[in-house]
Amino acid sequence: MTDTHLDPTRRHDVVLLFDVTDGNPNGDPDAANQPRTDEDTGHGLVTDVAIKRKIRDVVPLLREGDPRYGIFVEAGHALNTRIDEAKTAVSDPDGKPNPAKAKDAKKTATDRDAARRWLCDRYFDIRMFGAVLSTGEQGGAGKVRGPMQFTFARSIDPIQPTEHTVTRVTQTRQTDIDDGQSTEFGTKWTVPYGLYRAHGFYSAARADDTGITSTDLQTLWHALQVMFDHDRSAARGEMKLRGLYVFSHPTKLGVAPADKLFHLLKLELTDPEKPARAFTDYTCTIDHAAVPAGIELTNLTDQWPTTQP
Repeated sequence: MTDTHLDPTRRHDVVLLFDVTDGNPNGDPDAANQPRTDEDTGHGLVTDVAIKRKIRDVVPLLREGDPRYGIFVEAGHALNTRIDEAKTAVSDPDGKPNPAKAKDAKKTATDRDAARRWLCDRYFDIRMFGAVLSTGEQGGAGKVRGPMQFTFARSIDPIQPTEHTVTRVTQTRQTDIDDGQSTEFGTKWTVPYGLYRAHGFYSAARADDTGITSTDLQTLWHALQVMFDHDRSAARGEMKLRGLYVFSHPTKLGVAPADKLFHLLKLELTDPEKPARAFTDYTCTIDHAAVPAGIELTNLTDQWPTTQP
């Protein structure tokens, strides 16, 4: 029997909690790579794109050699090349497209749909997150609306981005050495501490269209649990997963609004007068008694086990 949170025919709503210590979780290239913030409130932000990039980077490590777990959006690979590869693979048995057939609108539409299915079966991120596939030759392969979508992550409290001046003894140009320059200066942005919360939404209805399996869901949850361990860099400091909670509905459409479920999980500072510097400065409570009938909550990662009522 498949565990509830691994059932691709059910709707799942997700809470993701992670923190950063002395690092930059997601720099803004339009602001000198400062940590992203809400300018009005000072809360830190991490984009959904950054979260999905971490998932994309770790999935091939978890499913090494499995042809169903390729990554479509990958550095060094042109998207159109992969779309055209799919259209070539499904256009004729010998793998060569037939220009005469391409003029037939019905045939072209059939080939486009077949190419779309081929891409979904080959690339995990298309199957899970969706993709725009309409940029290849002859209209490409349409588009895919993925069943799993994430929000931006937002820090529980305002963060304090700090700019640090750093130096190095190695000069960039020989002329710098000839001119007597001994060091070079640069800057580095960090957040002393921030606990971030993001939400995820899995649509079983869309999963039918892309071919999601229980193994795909298992891979997704595993990737979320280990993605920070395989995304280390000097700029990011220490980033760690603190909580991963999956609300699984009994049906494809679900039986309760996601917002109602998310409000059951609350995070509060233990001492509002002191700045947070660790996840233990927060308490995490879940109102289990208020979870609607038929919905199962799975705590895949929980750093606050003693604080649950």
